[in-house]
Amino acid sequence: MVHFVGAGPGAEDLITLRGARYIETADAIIYAGSLVNPALLSRAKSGCEIFNSAEMTLEEVIAVMTAPQRAGAEIVRLHTGDSSIYGAVREQMELLDAAGVAYDVCPGVSSFCGAAASLRSEYTLPGISQTVILTRMEGRTPVPEAEEISSLAAHGATMVIFLSTGMLGELSRRLILGGYTENTPAAIVYKATWPDEKILRTTVGEMAEAARAAGIAKTALVTVGEFLGGIYDRSKLYDPVFTTEFRRGAE
Repeated sequence: MVHFVGAGPGAEDLITLRGARYIETADAIIYAGSLVNPALLSRAKSGCEIFNSAEMTLEEVIAVMTAPQRAGAEIVRLHTGDSSIYGAVREQMELLDAAGVAYDVCPGVSSFCGAAASLRSEYTLPGISQTVILTRMEGRTPVPEAEEISSLAAHGATMVIFLSTGMLGELSRRLILGGYTENTPAAIVYKATWPDEKILRTTVGEMAEAARAAGIAKTALVTVGEFLGGIYDRSKLYDPVFTTEFRRGAE
């Protein structure tokens, strides 16, 4: 049985209880290189085989999962954050289906959730934004043409941008082209929830220089939007004059 496990955003204790249990009982673990906190591997039992997928191809990963000598073994495929976001997980599951190998998926806390917690921010604020766009810049790996950054920026929604810290100058230009201003609040969260986490609060126009000055070029999320500002509407859910299914509002 193969268990795809989301390792969480970085902090060792932000893995789920189920995920931790799978790690503790695994006969083999394939983990996502430097993206996963190596402290999680200390939970593995004696004799557990450990493989670093950063040094492997997809075919090599699947070969570990389907090796005859591991028939009946408990195997953990440990992905950073939650495997459903930039986890390259579907291609693995389809090959396991073809091989007749059983698997399940244990969700994890995504780094975009970890970043919001570190920022002490709420992505969806009444009157500001009710939509969160998770995306990335194209680099060596393309993105669909309709999902180019400036097109998404036209919505003015909260944006969380993965895998783009090394291209902040171009990212800034495209965000402004799409409709954000140079003064729109932005924050760069380096290694959210890790012990060496860094938070840079900046603006769309200045984020490239802020990251350069801090020496941050990778392993960071970029968050953009007025949710980082100080103005928003109070939630109707707890408004004393707003009637809900459970409470009658005051006249």
